[in-house]
Amino acid sequence: MFGLRRREFVTLLGGAAAWPLAARAQQTDRMRRVAVLLGLAETDPEAQERISIFREQLRDLGWMEGRNVRLDYRFAADDLPRIRTYAAELVSLKPDVIFINSQPVLDAIREATRTIPVVFLQVTDPVGNGVVASVAHPGGNLTGFANYETIGGKLLELLREIASNVSNVAVIMNPKNGSNVVQFHAIQAAAQSLNVKLSKADVQNTTDIVHFINAFTSQPNSGLIILASPTTNANRELIISLALRQRLPAVYPYRYFAADGGLISYGVDNRDLSRRAASYVDRILKGANPGELPIEMPTKFELVINLRTAKALGLDVPWFLQQRADEVIE
Repeated sequence: MFGLRRREFVTLLGGAAAWPLAARAQQTDRMRRVAVLLGLAETDPEAQERISIFREQLRDLGWMEGRNVRLDYRFAADDLPRIRTYAAELVSLKPDVIFINSQPVLDAIREATRTIPVVFLQVTDPVGNGVVASVAHPGGNLTGFANYETIGGKLLELLREIASNVSNVAVIMNPKNGSNVVQFHAIQAAAQSLNVKLSKADVQNTTDIVHFINAFTSQPNSGLIILASPTTNANRELIISLALRQRLPAVYPYRYFAADGGLISYGVDNRDLSRRAASYVDRILKGANPGELPIEMPTKFELVINLRTAKALGLDVPWFLQQRADEVIE
């Protein structure tokens, strides 16, 4: 396994005014409380890695669990009622900051509080969705890291590069996920220029996934694009195994899909985002106003290729594509 890091993007930086509420002012003589709500399952290795990186970065910034900070964790495992229940539960604990991931989790937190500072990850176009007032000055109690980068077209291009005969592509997505809708529109635009027939698989549970992939295999020269959502993340092992069994080349949104056996992935480096989120939590605990901390865009994207899976699918991965990869799994 080897890695080549690149693709640095410009990040919006800015100062932060002090959070005006006295209850949020920096106080070194009391235990702080940080609530964490993730849409992943607690047993998911990806969830544990993100939490580990988040905690490690907080320690590096001087926040020691049990000494000056307490962390309360909840893992919702792609269960919307559970997300809402956990959101209300964590808000009732009156934490100093809440750290969350994904649009569904943010929606639930916004229903539960409009005053407790929130740092979010993986939310698409929060300005366009009316979540914050602007990128430079979010306003209110929210700030974080947005999925502004529309990579849908890139996913289709990569699928064609690694499996050049693919001309019939299905996009596995959740129609209730706003980010998925944005990405699908970008894929539609790219499909026209690449002369690819495109279809949409609206999946919201395991049954939907199994039914669609097994049925789609009858189409010639077929391939899959999997978009990130709590549904696809929670069922990634199932999707990967079905794609391999049905010999369908597939491109995935995050590194951990390729690490778990997916053919190729391209997307945001979630480990980097977890570290950066911890720095925002630190600034808020020290008195920064979340409404004045600018929304930041991802700065690191990862292209990962699994050569073992390519071999199992009978694909000869072009050398130029391997050279561009950030990581190649032998």
